[in-house]
Amino acid sequence: MTEFDDERIAELEAVLWHDDPRFARGLGRGRPRRPREYRNGRAWLAMGSALSAVFTGAMVPHGLLLGVGLMVAAFAVNLFDTSRRRRLRRRRP
Repeated sequence: MTEFDDERIAELEAVLWHDDPRFARGLGRGRPRRPREYRNGRAWLAMGSALSAVFTGAMVPHGLLLGVGLMVAAFAVNLFDTSRRRRLRRRRP
């Protein structure tokens, strides 16, 4: 490989380590993790709590709890959108 290719690979590696160190560390071990864009742990937690609030609000006839659960569910759905997260990250300096 030429010297230019080595420099380019080193630059890509540095960007990868800066962007998602857990993915890069796993890639070095041969067992890569899913990239950050596809980890939905917080989204599932928010959706579970929203659905439990909706269910509780429906069982206990409490309109405020039901409404809050529906609003949190709407916000949780946005956490699953990976293309939106990539667009937001590109805009940051």
